[in-house]
Amino acid sequence: MKVAHLFALASLGIPAAVGAQPTRTSPARLPAATELAPDLGPLIDRRESELRLVVTRYREDRAALLRRYDVPFGAERRSRLGEFYQAWRRRVDQIDFDRLSPDGRIDQILLARRVDYELGLLEREATRIREIESLAPFLGALTALPESRRRLEAPDPQAVARNLALVSRQIDSVRLVLDRPLAGDDSVARRQRRIVAARTAATVESLRSTALARWYGYYSGYDPTFTWWARDPFKRTDEALVRYVKVLREKVVGIREGEDEPIIGDPVGADGFVDDLALEFIPYGPEELIRIADAEYAWCLAEIRKAAAQLGFGDDWRAAMEQVKNRYVEPGKQPDLIRDLAFEAVDYVERRGWVTIPPLAREVWRMEMMSPERQKVSPFFLGGEVILVSYPTDAMEHDDKLMSMRGNNPHFSRATVQHELIPGHHLQGFMTSRYSSHRDLFSTPFWGEGLAFYWEFRLWDDGFPRGPEDRIGMLFWRMHRAARIIFSLRVHLGTMTPEEAVTYLVENVGHERANAEGEVRRSFDGSYPPIYQAAYMLGALQFRALHRELVGGGRMSERAFHDAVYQAGRMPIELLRAHLRQDRLPKTYRPSWRFYGEPPAGRP
Repeated sequence: MKVAHLFALASLGIPAAVGAQPTRTSPARLPAATELAPDLGPLIDRRESELRLVVTRYREDRAALLRRYDVPFGAERRSRLGEFYQAWRRRVDQIDFDRLSPDGRIDQILLARRVDYELGLLEREATRIREIESLAPFLGALTALPESRRRLEAPDPQAVARNLALVSRQIDSVRLVLDRPLAGDDSVARRQRRIVAARTAATVESLRSTALARWYGYYSGYDPTFTWWARDPFKRTDEALVRYVKVLREKVVGIREGEDEPIIGDPVGADGFVDDLALEFIPYGPEELIRIADAEYAWCLAEIRKAAAQLGFGDDWRAAMEQVKNRYVEPGKQPDLIRDLAFEAVDYVERRGWVTIPPLAREVWRMEMMSPERQKVSPFFLGGEVILVSYPTDAMEHDDKLMSMRGNNPHFSRATVQHELIPGHHLQGFMTSRYSSHRDLFSTPFWGEGLAFYWEFRLWDDGFPRGPEDRIGMLFWRMHRAARIIFSLRVHLGTMTPEEAVTYLVENVGHERANAEGEVRRSFDGSYPPIYQAAYMLGALQFRALHRELVGGGRMSERAFHDAVYQAGRMPIELLRAHLRQDRLPKTYRPSWRFYGEPPAGRP
């Protein structure tokens, strides 16, 4: 066995595994058959919110409408959803709030806020569509085709062919304008044009490859007359869209063939953040949250300098982090490391009695390898019921291999296994699918990511790091989460560019550049809500404050607190606080919990 692997395991106090033999930290046995069926008494006696079925009905009716009106950015979809939300808002207001239990009141407040937020999102979408149509004036004509099919209207093949021919010529006319050189420097206006162009290219390509392709495939070959008339015009329209998207991406966005795409982002702006924070019941403004992140980062910086001094680097924490990064395991051995760390995580939490871990949750988690393509946007391993291991393959370029191995070293990975598996995301998913599952409608990263990261706070306070290397590993993630608040809010507020965010992560957190680019790319590729990346640390700070109030204040034990959190379901933490305290909230309740006190007055 290679020295690097032996060192990595020895530094964690874990003996090297031989073949398929279980390690010292692996579970001694599978749960007994009697443990596979839980005690049913607590489930039978459990009291649920009176609005559980109301919330479930709203969630399922909304999902059904979204399946029916499935043309992205279609006017018909926006109109029908708007009518649905307005009708539901009136119904929710008719609930006799004063007769509800504390939990019923929480659900009513959450449902009303959710419906209001969805209405606001439709307005936000309408604004963005107007911006897209400035570059793609043909969008409405194209979305009308699959919308007509969803209404089960029989097409007029000759009219369809004529309209497609007109649209294809319009697309080419717009493309020729875009193909001309753009004047001006990289000003704010030019950057905004790139943002809208990237959004337009993504929207048009999605429409072409999904809704339009399904629309044409529905008739082609099944309706001979349709196919006779529409085949060639549709082919020309499809080819025109391909040429249009290519020019838009290359000439306006600046994407070059054979190179990684630039990170453009799509800032939501200050007004969007106000709406998102209101949905999450966060009583702080964006600038206040950035000051909180600055304060947390300053604490991390002081601690990591202490650890660097212990390793003989003085206050040069970057040099100390380089040493920690270079203690990666050899190729092919990362799954063994993650397995052993996962067993250690379960054992650590159970021995302290922090939370109840159902035997089945301990048994059913699994591990898979992450594809090289996904590693470009997820440079670190991901978790839940399935752990996805991010580590280089033999086909990756040498520098990328080293950056991946260094970024996933044992000291960086040790606490994050707890974040991803147990007591983090896997246990969260296991419990919330079995308790208060109707509240999945109110799912929030402040609960999901915040709770997982909160456990890293608890581990630190409990003395989990065994030496300065482990402390540096844990502090890397803590600095990373503080930096996420800063760069994600700054980019969405328009005061930082994605390129500046990458540099910020490299210089202030110690990221490998490729990992920093993957992190920023993931933050702004549209797969996460704008406030998502800030929710890790902010949610953890909320849970830490709630733990101090209820456990530190002697009102609940560790196990009772954590079990109650998992069983209450996913919701904004301020409403979870009301649930745990059984507060009878007023119907007009607004966020007011200053979980961090008053943030510092200025940036250090």
